[in-house]
Amino acid sequence: MNGFIDRNFAREVAFLKELVRVPSDNPTGDCARHGEISAELFEGLGFTVERHRVPQALVHQYGMKSVTNLVIRQQFGSGKGPVIALNAHGDVVPPGQGWHHDPYGAEEKGGAIYGRGAAVSKSDFATYGFALLALRDNPGGLDGTIELHITYDEEAGGYLGPKWLLDEKITKPDLAISAGFSYAVVTAHNGVVHIEVTVHGKQAHAATPDTGADALEAASHILVALYAERKKLKKKKSKSKGIGSPQLTVGLITGGINTNVVPDKIVMRLDRRLIPEENGLKIERALVALIKHAGKAKGITVECKRVILADPLTPIKGIEKLVEPLTRYGERELKTKIDVKGVPLYTDARHYSVAGIPTVLYGAGPRTILDANAHGADEHLKLSDLKAATKVIEATLRELLASK
Repeated sequence: MNGFIDRNFAREVAFLKELVRVPSDNPTGDCARHGEISAELFEGLGFTVERHRVPQALVHQYGMKSVTNLVIRQQFGSGKGPVIALNAHGDVVPPGQGWHHDPYGAEEKGGAIYGRGAAVSKSDFATYGFALLALRDNPGGLDGTIELHITYDEEAGGYLGPKWLLDEKITKPDLAISAGFSYAVVTAHNGVVHIEVTVHGKQAHAATPDTGADALEAASHILVALYAERKKLKKKKSKSKGIGSPQLTVGLITGGINTNVVPDKIVMRLDRRLIPEENGLKIERALVALIKHAGKAKGITVECKRVILADPLTPIKGIEKLVEPLTRYGERELKTKIDVKGVPLYTDARHYSVAGIPTVLYGAGPRTILDANAHGADEHLKLSDLKAATKVIEATLRELLASK
């Protein structure tokens, strides 16, 4: 070890702060500006950055405004060794309320950086970038290629990020590490089905409601059926450590015309989390059948539209090449046991796995999402975790690229 990360840690912290200070909320999904600023910051570190702009029609199809993905490739030795992708996303959920720190201020306090994206996952722009700089500073005995994949639609499903890069054959790595937290190597995670349900009825004066068809009444029957289904799901458990049970949430409801009018349209959006043992298409079909049956009534029609279908991340052959060194070096740097487990959320890492690329999640962050307030107010990252994760990634990559 040559101490590169320790000597350059102030630069790494400053780099992350610059990333946090630039908004990249998704929605609205207007992320090209953050991509350009990120590219310039990486170029300032001496990297050559490829800018891959996603066609606007496709961007709009997924409800976003602009996406430019970045790819950085660094070859070592003959380049005949493995190609390893490091993927982190720069889009973030909007800040919301309840902050005690400026969500775009990148304030440093108590040994932590506060701001939206500080933990999820602008932190791993820094983790991966400075780990790669450390390799480049001392490249002896290395053979292979490291790619940084900086993408911008994880919050919308990853279809314009990793999946697009893979589909367009811009990249074809042998292994992939995606943004994660420092105290666990994640080998499995939930999938999700988002469905938009539209209940159509017929408006009528509230004085004569029987002359209409009450869409809200029909929607209430659908809600009763969905909440009964949610209770049943608690009995179903995943075999993957850390996953738990499937979940079902109705997150949005809109509709109605006025207080004195029978509502003719109700729109609901639901989130059904899939455990690794489940198949997304089968669950979607069953949910749609349940909803349409529950909403049956005179004058009522029910439409169901898929918003997102993301199958779970499941372990595939070859992940042991990543799991073993990440846990070993993680325990060395953090002086604690590093769990190998699943998590009850979904990420764009699954796109690598679906493409047959052994994939795990590991990066800078605390033990849990709750510890970092990720997706909540006062999101933050401990600087000690950032440094440790950078060292873990650097040591793991060095081992994987060691020329035989």
